[in-house]
Amino acid sequence: MHHADHRKIDPARRKPDGSPDDNNRIEIGPTQLAFDEWAAAGLQAPNLDRLRAYRLQRIVDTLAAQNVDAVLLFDPLNIRYATDSTSMQLWNTHNPFRACLVCANGYMVLWDYKNSPFLAEFNPLVREVRSGASMFYFATGDRSEEAAAAFAGQIVELAQTHIGAGRRLAVDKIMMHGLRALEGAGFEVHDGERVMEHARVIKGPDEILAMRCAVYACEQAVREMERQAAPGMTEDDIWAVLHAENIKRGGEWIETRLLASGPRTNPWFQECGPRVVQNNEILAFDTDLIGVYGLCCDISRTWFLGDGEPTQAMKDDYRLALDHIQENQQLVKPGTTFRELVFEGHQLPELYERQKYSCRFHGVGLCDEWPMITYPSDYLEGAFEGELQPGMMLCVEALVSREGGDFSIKLEDQLLVTEDGVENLTRYPFDEKFLS
Repeated sequence: MHHADHRKIDPARRKPDGSPDDNNRIEIGPTQLAFDEWAAAGLQAPNLDRLRAYRLQRIVDTLAAQNVDAVLLFDPLNIRYATDSTSMQLWNTHNPFRACLVCANGYMVLWDYKNSPFLAEFNPLVREVRSGASMFYFATGDRSEEAAAAFAGQIVELAQTHIGAGRRLAVDKIMMHGLRALEGAGFEVHDGERVMEHARVIKGPDEILAMRCAVYACEQAVREMERQAAPGMTEDDIWAVLHAENIKRGGEWIETRLLASGPRTNPWFQECGPRVVQNNEILAFDTDLIGVYGLCCDISRTWFLGDGEPTQAMKDDYRLALDHIQENQQLVKPGTTFRELVFEGHQLPELYERQKYSCRFHGVGLCDEWPMITYPSDYLEGAFEGELQPGMMLCVEALVSREGGDFSIKLEDQLLVTEDGVENLTRYPFDEKFLS
């Protein structure tokens, strides 16, 4: 019996997303601050029951399309997609103690930490909760091979009941002993990352509602960071505001430390640190923020901090970056091929080629997702084939950075492919100091 089946809940006491309003929510969710901000902005919260059912059906449909009998998941974000449950997500990324099996008939089993089997009880789509998926060295030491064999035995048992004779098993990420044990048990192992990336790429109606809410919450956090940012603060001081405001709204974590000031913006990818921001310097950042509902809000902005004016070079490069993302946004519509996203639209001048960003676009959902759309010079034939479909989400990127320069400009917006074109989900303004 599931906790959700016997828990006494007043059906009239529900949050706007359909979750129980009993001050005892099991899953991570939005705070009242977030709900209040969304209501004031006229945003509709998602229905989480429908969202979860849609995601499970996407996995089932993708298994059928790729002729696979089941997918076995260890990646915490894939488990989140399948079950909408979390457990120590960052620790789990390098200590894989959770697993999830989704069969082609929709039967779903979650392996969780043995002392917390209740974390998915809110979701009746999870039909069983077990333990025993740990086979990493910290947990099982020199008996990891035996742990893997025992886990594979559970998969065999489940396959006999819910798959039958099928032995085509997709796996996303697994420890070495686990892979050997599954193959030794007679499974034909396929690429589970491909299954899940293709399942996750088309967002359903409630996922789109959830993302609009998540982006709005992220932007409120960015607005508070901009309000507080000033010369004399360290980069860490400023970055900490975004973390705090994200958590205050029910967000989860930030994937990177990509905030830098002044000369530390060039070359890009220096991580946020103790440097004190000086008067009349650039501050650039990439949120890479995992916000409410575990959704990735990935926007970038560059600000000018101080009582002076940006240099003409700063203004020129900012305008170039803005033209880059706004013109390339116009490529986004159903039917546009990934190849067209690479080779058409706005291209950066040769001056900026060496220090350009790693991609022009990338998919986004629970994190950065498939596909990655490179620049022409980095294009790899056959790596990313396909075309845009309604329900896909993309981030459009620009890094305008002169080799040997003393600043860089980083801009990025988040987009939704609609039935007839594109919707820019990002509403955060650009810095007018660069545009005057």
